[in-house]
Amino acid sequence: MFSRRTNWPLASNAFTRAVNEVRAFGQPLFDLTVSNPTEAGVQLDAHVVLGALANPQAMRYEPQPRGLLEARKAVGQYYRESHDISDLDPQRLVLTTSTSEAYSYVFGLLCNPGDEILVPKPSYPLFEFLADLSDVKLVPYPLIYDHGWQVDLDFLYKAATALTRAVILVHPNNPTGSYVSTEERSALNSFCSNHDLSLIVDEVFLDYAHDGAPRPSFVSNAGALTFTLSGLSKISALPQMKLAWVVTSGRAELVAQAGARLEIIADTFLSMNAPVQLAAAALLDQRKRVQPVLLDRVRLNLCELDQQLAAAPSCTRLDEEGGWYAVVRVPAVQSDENFAIDLLRSEAVVVHPGHFYDFPKDGYLVLSLITEPDVFREGISRLLRMIGN
Repeated sequence: MFSRRTNWPLASNAFTRAVNEVRAFGQPLFDLTVSNPTEAGVQLDAHVVLGALANPQAMRYEPQPRGLLEARKAVGQYYRESHDISDLDPQRLVLTTSTSEAYSYVFGLLCNPGDEILVPKPSYPLFEFLADLSDVKLVPYPLIYDHGWQVDLDFLYKAATALTRAVILVHPNNPTGSYVSTEERSALNSFCSNHDLSLIVDEVFLDYAHDGAPRPSFVSNAGALTFTLSGLSKISALPQMKLAWVVTSGRAELVAQAGARLEIIADTFLSMNAPVQLAAAALLDQRKRVQPVLLDRVRLNLCELDQQLAAAPSCTRLDEEGGWYAVVRVPAVQSDENFAIDLLRSEAVVVHPGHFYDFPKDGYLVLSLITEPDVFREGISRLLRMIGN
């Protein structure tokens, strides 16, 4: 009765079942996995955010497949102010309700059923579901850790086949926090040019460099046909205000062809709502208020983590450059999932096991750095106490 593309295991995994069981008893948890800023004690100006939605123009329906022009101009203003990109033509922008929807648009644009997309490993687990829904096969390529993370370029050349259509980059990666370097960008452009491939670049955490130094965006990348995705969810810590986008760059004729096809895809769904589009400028402007708060939170928690790890020689934090997560290497005495379940039941601490993010072996835990500091401090203390016992 149902399609093979939705033939996923529907039962909760052992870790999720354990979390639900502990919560059902009402036990307070030290949750070090909180990634939703609206649940992490981060306050925005509710008067400004909600007031921006009360625009009388929203009473008029104006279907624009690429999104309302003023909303696309607001996105261009963000790139101009935050990334010194002054030549972003609104015609290169298509608005979506989420980056997930943007991925589905791009997958549909580039791939026939059974085609392949190269995706980084470790990385965020969402890609598998999106690929299944688009009848696309994901081929993982490794990120190698050696005093920082690097793309395994040799593997990419070996993995490319006649069915390969694109390479996904996450800039910075989630959860490794590694940005694509200038040298890697050049090499990836050459790789895509040699194999007639596109780049799909997820930049939702671009603004969260831990050292405060801006990192270059891919929205003006000219070396390959490039689709750059981002949105309000992380930029302004407003995941509930569904606004994201995809920006196309590369050779002018390919950008024009891709834009025309994306417009038809977007026109088929017309998913964007008027109030959020009309409020785009005000909502994007909230980043100036919330990003410094989140970056201070990230740095404070990183400092706390490093201080506590200094007394735990069996554990190390892997280097990262940006984003909201830290990866901690711990003794691999059991599977990461079993360790996380034992930690939950004995210490009431929630962490993500590394295999959720496709780490190649056990001994990795993923922690959210936007957790409230008091919770983070106690959670790390309990985690290391269990490892020390």
